[in-house]
Amino acid sequence: MCITIAGSIGDGGDDMARTRVSPKYQVVIPKEVRERHGLKPGQELQVISKGSVITLVPDRPLSAFRGILRGMPTDGYREKKDRI
Repeated sequence: MCITIAGSIGDGGDDMARTRVSPKYQVVIPKEVRERHGLKPGQELQVISKGSVITLVPDRPLSAFRGILRGMPTDGYREKKDRI
């Protein structure tokens, strides 16, 4: 089994950290990982289970993604009228 923490698009960092599940089934996210991903106490995470991998994805408000596609080329994309 593997636990991964997925960050924002373009987020780097390939450091590995270890943790263990407590008798109450709680997991402590290591300080380095919390700081790198900007996790705060009480922040909610989405838990995604696929095969033998558990992924924790921090909930982020939509406003955090504002401007993420700035400068992206728009040539060759369908017109709005062609979208489903």
